Amino acid sequence: MTNYHEILRLYAQGISQRSITLSCECSRNTVSKVIAGAKEHNVQWPLGSNVSDLDLEEKLFPQKSSVNPSRKHPDYEYIDKEMMRSGVTLKLLWNEYCESCRQSKELPLMYSQFCFYYQKTREKKRATMHIPRKPGEQIEVDWAGKTAFVIDQDTGEMMPAYIFVSVLNYSLYAYVEAFYTMDMESWITAHVHMYHFFGGVTRMLIPDNLKTGVDHCDWFTPKINRTYHEMAEHYDTAVIPARIKKPKDKPSVEGTVGNISTWITAALRNQKFFSLEELNHEIQDKLDAFNQRPFQKKEGSRYSVFNSDEKAFLMPLPTAPFELAQWKEATVQFNYHISVDKMLYSIPYEYIKQKVDVRVTRNIVEVFYHNTRICSHKDFMDTLVNTAH
Repeated sequence: MTNYHEILRLYAQGISQRSITLSCECSRNTVSKVIAGAKEHNVQWPLGSNVSDLDLEEKLFPQKSSVNPSRKHPDYEYIDKEMMRSGVTLKLLWNEYCESCRQSKELPLMYSQFCFYYQKTREKKRATMHIPRKPGEQIEVDWAGKTAFVIDQDTGEMMPAYIFVSVLNYSLYAYVEAFYTMDMESWITAHVHMYHFFGGVTRMLIPDNLKTGVDHCDWFTPKINRTYHEMAEHYDTAVIPARIKKPKDKPSVEGTVGNISTWITAALRNQKFFSLEELNHEIQDKLDAFNQRPFQKKEGSRYSVFNSDEKAFLMPLPTAPFELAQWKEATVQFNYHISVDKMLYSIPYEYIKQKVDVRVTRNIVEVFYHNTRICSHKDFMDTLVNTAH
């Protein structure tokens, strides 16, 4: 805003308009208009201590301030809700707002004013949200650094249990589960349970560059594990790994891991568990309390924000949960069979000496050549007598 006080003060001291322009960093036209307006409306220096630049603007340019009230302001609450939708921009909403003003024969705000007033409204509502996020857009996942422990009932040995943590980065609603290992089966199972817990799927899934999710860690183009990619296709989401040594790529889960370590893992340090089921049952109780805990610097809790603002934006779950599959590579031998986990499976003879990809689940073994399925066997325990389809 123009510094009217300074312009009038310098002019009262006999400073030239050119020098005032340089001192106040404004145009000579602005300085001349302010001085002319002061003479016309008998505004003289010194001014009262309680007179602001906004008050001066109304006195010096009454015709300018009288125009603004006639301009129609949009419903900023509606604008804020629409901005949560994927693909919606302020420019699009401004065009729609202008069209509604034309139909009602009212003057709309300019785009810059539209953005200014919207940001002011948004700052009051979300004063603590530094990074704008859209609801239902991203889930961040990782293994927590600290482990819990389960006591072996036979040997008394303390077995470590690794904590899987996932966070919706808009509401910060979290899911936590413990596993004995951090292998692919645990990793995929954790995701299946996570999506069931949230009751929907986000458009993006952001894991760390851990080996269970990413085969090859590259700064720009990490290679996603094939099983993990298959799971992402099943849930119609995109896996976007965080960059190496870039914790700000997944700030929600990084911050929540620390809170989980305090409010769940550390809170269970004096309790003894003799099975993974007991541990996970207690973790769920602690997790419910954690998600219901009120925010310190804004209204509501993780659960209330999720339930009111984010849940409706999640994509629906598929009709059936993802079934874990292992991918292996094999070479078709001269007896037109392949060996997988010491079991033999027949393959069409024309693929002898060719390398094939094998997808193994609990119920079926499928063989692919150049991403085309060439045969399958219903039972993983079938032996040489199985015939190709």
